[in-house]
Amino acid sequence: MDATGGSELFTSYEQDYNQVALSISDKITKTIPQQSGEPRKATVHAAEREIDEATEILAQMEIEIFNLPNSSRLRLQPRLRTYRSNLDKLKRDLKRASSRINGPTDREELLSGAHGTDLDSASIDQRARLLTGTERLAESSQRLQDSHRIALETEIIGANVLEDIRRQREQIINTRNTLLEADSYIDKAQRTLKGMTRRMATNRVITVLIIIVLVALIIFVVWAKFFW
Repeated sequence: MDATGGSELFTSYEQDYNQVALSISDKITKTIPQQSGEPRKATVHAAEREIDEATEILAQMEIEIFNLPNSSRLRLQPRLRTYRSNLDKLKRDLKRASSRINGPTDREELLSGAHGTDLDSASIDQRARLLTGTERLAESSQRLQDSHRIALETEIIGANVLEDIRRQREQIINTRNTLLEADSYIDKAQRTLKGMTRRMATNRVITVLIIIVLVALIIFVVWAKFFW
């Protein structure tokens, strides 16, 4: 375990992911905008390979989390969700950047149409609203996928908590059964002691009676010897 409550392996995955994510971000924001043609395509392909690598790293991080105790798991899962959101954003940014490789984007075509075609302003405005709606729909779909993933993770956590509660309940029941068994032994011991006490009292009475009878016999014998 490391100082953050995770594991050394998880920390190593984090470092690997951060390096790959930084490389992807640099390609999207710095390298691709300055390139064109085949070099630009090559850079995009390299970024796509790094995204695949980052996805694999996150999958390994998730496996490692589920091998950790619940306390560490609960602390690390929000960080994993943050990394997934970051990677999803990088994918969207790369997609927008790569869409300009083979020609102008829809917005660029729209702007060029405003100056180079006979589209009227109403058609341009309608197309712009359509593109905006499409982008919002894509963002909403992504948020829905994130919410679904969070719900699944929450369900897994809930199942683990229920399993812990079940184990604790079994331990409590076993402890209760042990106490009940101990109580039964104590009751038996108490009954045995009471029986022994009663027998000892009876024996003392019998002993006293025997002594009295013997003393009476002795007195009678002595009396008979002197007076007969």
